[in-house]
Amino acid sequence: MSIIYKLPYEALVGLRYTRAGKRSGRNRFISFISMISVAGIALGVAALIVVLSVMNGFQKEVTDRMLSVLAHVEVYDVRGAMPDWRAVGREAVRNPQVAAVAPFADVQGMLLRDGVMKPALLRGILPAEEAKVSEVAHQMRQGSLDKLTPGSMNIVLGSALAKSLDVTVGERVTMLLGSVGQAGGAPAAPRTQTFTVVGVFEAGHYEFDSTLAFAYIDDAIQAARIEGPAGVRLRLRDMHQAPRVAAELRRSLAGELVLRDWSQVNSVWFAAVQSQKRMMFIILAMIIAVAAFNLVSTLVMTVKDKQSDIAILRTLGASPRSIMKIFIVQGTLVGLLGSALGVLLGVTVALNVDVIVPFIERLFGIQFLSKEIYLISEIPSELRWPDVLSIGGLAVLLAFLSTLYPSWAAARVKPAQALRYE
Repeated sequence: MSIIYKLPYEALVGLRYTRAGKRSGRNRFISFISMISVAGIALGVAALIVVLSVMNGFQKEVTDRMLSVLAHVEVYDVRGAMPDWRAVGREAVRNPQVAAVAPFADVQGMLLRDGVMKPALLRGILPAEEAKVSEVAHQMRQGSLDKLTPGSMNIVLGSALAKSLDVTVGERVTMLLGSVGQAGGAPAAPRTQTFTVVGVFEAGHYEFDSTLAFAYIDDAIQAARIEGPAGVRLRLRDMHQAPRVAAELRRSLAGELVLRDWSQVNSVWFAAVQSQKRMMFIILAMIIAVAAFNLVSTLVMTVKDKQSDIAILRTLGASPRSIMKIFIVQGTLVGLLGSALGVLLGVTVALNVDVIVPFIERLFGIQFLSKEIYLISEIPSELRWPDVLSIGGLAVLLAFLSTLYPSWAAARVKPAQALRYE
């Protein structure tokens, strides 16, 4: 208590005005409006923290699942094939950031079984090398990548692709491949290649699970009738250095090569997520602004109710600046209280989204995310403390700005006029 009484009297009076008044119905109504302002700020802050945490978690989860299949950097030969991929790989690993290299050959086609046809990207790989640049070997649900051997015409399918084709390990699928037209310009009939399913993988990313398949690289090259691997895939020690490393390799690697890092491959998706985060921040910040500006009406009513108190303080020697400080303290305290409660609620929910959301889904029998639309089916959350601090600071700032006009109006109260009818 001694610490409180050492505060400036403006802070003490502002703190007293913030507490619930019990002298009259009018005071209780003003206190009720003040509590509504606190609740509005708290809910707005909590909503913004939870939404940004979910969007951060969504971005991180999808990115991690993408990079479990995608390479950090892909190197293509402009001629369409890279027969001497090992030489390019040896040059690439000279960069200290490059941890592993693996060749690949991509073949677009249609997989067919029992009248069901699905588009697919057949990726030819060397299983031993692929394990160094992706996590596919650890994502196998059935079978193994090691069963992809030269000349076997074996294939590993994504889980959703295998389900849509109603195929399991040991069964056969047919792949339809486009053919180059004849010299006269007449289109040629599509070529077919039969593969035996030896495994099923699940990356947890619907786009890959529903369209991607793996075969031994020589089998993919033979099926596509190309001269060699399309290029090499690089795994970096730090994926966030991919743009810089790609720029360095463009200058150091010999030949006519095209390099793409993982952020360029999915640039549209990342740009869309960033745009959504900015828009959600603006929209939810407006909720906080509405609640904060509700303080204006609360403080205006308080100033009207406390005119006699203001007049007495003025006659005792209080300056207009001191009167302004009293109501600035009152409004800022409301903002601080609302922000603190909102941060506490928002952080609690954000850290327990993985428990709260499944409970709501089971309770109401609904599913918030569909794999076919949102790529993942579980709502992730990643709480970032810089976001929490910026949101809390924004709420306090808006509350402070809301106090300026009412406190200025309080400072202009004329003591003689305020006490005339007292």
